[in-house]
Amino acid sequence: MEIKVLGTGCAKCISLEQSVCEVVNELAIEANIEKVTDFKEIAKAGVMMTPGLVINGKVKFSGKVPTKAELTNIITSVLAES
Repeated sequence: MEIKVLGTGCAKCISLEQSVCEVVNELAIEANIEKVTDFKEIAKAGVMMTPGLVINGKVKFSGKVPTKAELTNIITSVLAES
């Protein structure tokens, strides 16, 4: 699973990255987590409000920090699709 956390380094972006790492560890899944801070790359993904989350090339949300439960649901639904 390829996970990209999109954000410029603000508190919300850092919080999202930490939550993603926690959920991946709790689910005990293999995932490559990448932090993307370059605005051009963020815009190329179609995200205009940070933080954003991209899993396997698809934007899952932007502009907010979901709860850990919401993140768990997003990640497990992606797992179920593959």
